Amino acid sequence: VYAALDGAVTAHYEVTTHPEIFDGVRLRPGQSVAVIRHNARVILSCERVILNFLQRMSGIATLTRKFVEAVSGTRARVLDTRKTAPGLRVIDKYAVRCGGGQNHRLDLSDGVLIKNNHIALAGGIVPALERAHRNRRGSQPIEVEVRTLDELEIALANGAEAILLDNMSPEDVRRAVERCSMLDERKSGGRIPIECSGGIRLENVRAYAETGVDFISVGLLTHSTHAADMSMRVAPA
Repeated sequence: VYAALDGAVTAHYEVTTHPEIFDGVRLRPGQSVAVIRHNARVILSCERVILNFLQRMSGIATLTRKFVEAVSGTRARVLDTRKTAPGLRVIDKYAVRCGGGQNHRLDLSDGVLIKNNHIALAGGIVPALERAHRNRRGSQPIEVEVRTLDELEIALANGAEAILLDNMSPEDVRRAVERCSMLDERKSGGRIPIECSGGIRLENVRAYAETGVDFISVGLLTHSTHAADMSMRVAPA
C-alpha cells in the first residue's frame, strides 16, 4: 500500500507521479510510482532519503491495511499508538491513515488515559480517577486502563468514561464487553467506548474484533513495521 508525503519531494524536484498512484492505493509488484527529473548529483544525493520515507511509510500503510482487512465486518476499528519512531510521529500516523487505520492520541494533550503507572503513583484506580475528574480541562473523556475484570468493575463504578482492556485474552475481553453493555442498558446514551490492546497480532486480531470491542490499538503498526521493498532506478536523459 503506497504512502508518501505529498509535496515533500515535488517542492524541490521535478516529479511526475503516475495518475493511478495516490496515498492508500495498493501497488502491484514492480509497479512504477513516479519519475524524478534532475541532475545526477542531486538525484543520487537525495535517493536514500526519499526511499527511506517511502519504504517506511508504505510499510506501515501495508501492515495497517492487513489489520483493517482482518477485522472487516466487525465494529472494531484499528488504532495506532504513540509507539512511533522519534521525530516521525506525524509521518507514521499519516501512514496509518493511508492504510485505513485511525489515529489514537498524537500526544498526551490529546486525551486523558489513566495507565498502570498513573494508577501506581496515585495509589489506585479510584484516587487516579478522582484526580483526573478534578483536574480535567475541556470535555475529553477519561479513559482507564484495566488488566482484570475486577479492575474493570472498579473503573466503571468510579466514573471511567472509556475503558482500555490491556493484555486480556479474547475470552476476558468478551466478558468485559458484555459487562459494559449490561451496565449501559440501564443508562441513556450509547455504550461506553471499549478499546483493547496488548499482544495483538494479525493471527489473533480477528478473535479480539469478534468480541464486540470498539477499538483495537496495535503498537506493532509503527514500532516493528517492515520497510516496503522499493527502489530507485536511475537512467540518463
